[in-house]
Amino acid sequence: MQITPDITIADWELSESFMRASGPGGQNVNKVSSAVELRFEAERSPHLPAAVKRRLQRLAGRRWTKEGAVVIQVSEERSQARNREIARTRLADLIRRAAEKPKNRIKTRVSLGQKRKRVEAKKQRGNLKALRGPVED
Repeated sequence: MQITPDITIADWELSESFMRASGPGGQNVNKVSSAVELRFEAERSPHLPAAVKRRLQRLAGRRWTKEGAVVIQVSEERSQARNREIARTRLADLIRRAAEKPKNRIKTRVSLGQKRKRVEAKKQRGNLKALRGPVED
């Protein structure tokens, strides 16, 4: 499965299991296993760089298991094939997002003029509030 030009996932890294889905489907829902659970062994994957694995773990959240696998469950459609397709697409999107390097934050400073402006505004506000006191004879 091609994710990015650099990242390709082999079939042995993916395992799918099928189960009965709840929801719409009529009598068919009781006899056909249309829900899909896609499991990707991310921690053992030789195709993912370590940085991508760390970002994938953070992005996956609850879908990341203790064994280092990403588990995606889909039971939206009545068709098993369509659910498989959705699960694979979600996994690919998740890995694509993890593959993007976050931009380094550039620290900026508040200019001296802005600091002076802020202090001056506070002084003006303080003076205005001081004038609100009781009137003396």
